[in-house]
Amino acid sequence: MTELNKQKIFWHSRRGMLELDLLLVPFATEVFATLPTQEQMLYKELLANEDQDLFSWLLERVEPPDAKFKPIISKILAHKAGRN
Repeated sequence: MTELNKQKIFWHSRRGMLELDLLLVPFATEVFATLPTQEQMLYKELLANEDQDLFSWLLERVEPPDAKFKPIISKILAHKAGRN
């Protein structure tokens, strides 16, 4: 993935909702580049969802309707847990 794409992922991770930014921005800057290409694409696809949906999924209030997002959500939450 080119540097430009990594920059786009970083900017798409900045959502403007503090709770999401605290989860997504550190993940994008610290973990994204180390993910296999398939997981990078899944993260990019996850970012295409609405903020309210992401918020509900990342706070584990609601299961994502597409189970394919569960592994990347788990990685995001594990990264957050490891930073505390």
